[in-house]
Parts: sequence; C-alpha cells; structure tokens
Amino acid sequence: MRHTISLSACLAAFWLLNSGHYSFLMLSLGAASIAFVLYLSHRMDVVDHESQPVHLTLKLPGYMLWLGKEIILANISVAKHVWLGNKTISPTLATIKISQNSDIGKVIYANSITLTPGTVTVDLVGDQIVVHSLLRESIEALEAGEMDRRVTQLESK
Repeated sequence: MRHTISLSACLAAFWLLNSGHYSFLMLSLGAASIAFVLYLSHRMDVVDHESQPVHLTLKLPGYMLWLGKEIILANISVAKHVWLGNKTISPTLATIKISQNSDIGKVIYANSITLTPGTVTVDLVGDQIVVHSLLRESIEALEAGEMDRRVTQLESK
C-alpha cells in the first residue's frame, strides 16, 4: 500500500510541475490520469519495492550529494588528463567484487560508476562488476570500496 501511495504522490507532483495550471478542470483531469495509471500499474503488477523504493527516500539525498561531489572531482581529473595528453591516460578494464544484496543496490552502484566521468560499467553478473576506466587511479578508488560501502549503506533498511 505504501508503494501505491508513493507512486500516486510522485505522479501528482510530476503532473502539477509539468502542467502549471491549477483550475478545477485541469486538476480533475490530472486526478483521473493518475487513477488510470495506478489502475494499469496494479493490473500489470509492477508496483513493488523496486519500482517505488520507499526505503531509499531518507538516505538518497545524502548519497546524491556525495555522488555529485565525486562527479565534479572526476570531471576535473578527466579534463586535466585530456589536456596533459595520451601519456597520462591509462585505460584499464577490471573486475570488481561488490557487496550489494538487492538488485536495486547493484543497479544503483553500476549506474553511479557510469555517471562518474572516465568510468563505464561494462557488465554486472552476480556479485562482480566489470568496469572500464580511462585512468588506473579510478579503478583503484573503486577497489578501495568507498562507493560500494555507501551504496550498501543506502540499500540497508
């Protein structure tokens, strides 16, 4: 039930932000659209802990701030190495063991790696992830496990 409430709140906020109209007609059309989407979602049986990860709601802003900082630092590093030339770039492909238990935790970790400039998640199988990096230092940072630890904390209830 809480996943349905979360989905309806997200849909209502999305509708209100995009429409910009608050007349009775527009609000009732929005409510009807939301009700129809909720009906379809339940018929398709897609409203669950993965489509609406309510348990991440309180921890997600802190993680997003940390990830934003890491993205900015990686941008600066990649730009510096591009300006310095090919001799400073060390492309690396590595397999890294991950500690996430849930599928959503694994996906958040893989996407966080890909969002960070200079690194791309190539494959995710079981408890291992294959990462390509422009710099060897980026692989070493991933192997140190700070991002892995933060995503594991994020997914824990």
